[in-house]
Amino acid sequence: MKTLSIVFGVLAVLLSDVMCAAVAYSYCALQWNPATSFPPYAAFLLAIPYAVGIAVCAALALIFRWRAKR
Repeated sequence: MKTLSIVFGVLAVLLSDVMCAAVAYSYCALQWNPATSFPPYAAFLLAIPYAVGIAVCAALALIFRWRAKR
């Protein structure tokens, strides 16, 4: 169980890094492309699914850590 806790903790951190990169790329693409009709701040909506995934991974890491201590 401790191994699963570590794996999900690392996945949460990696997913947060990927989220930052994806949102930054989308923001720049929307800001500098004159052919789009979306405002640049619409790129932050991309962070919602990533945030849900990070929360799930963090919760699983905490649950597995709690079970490993018992």
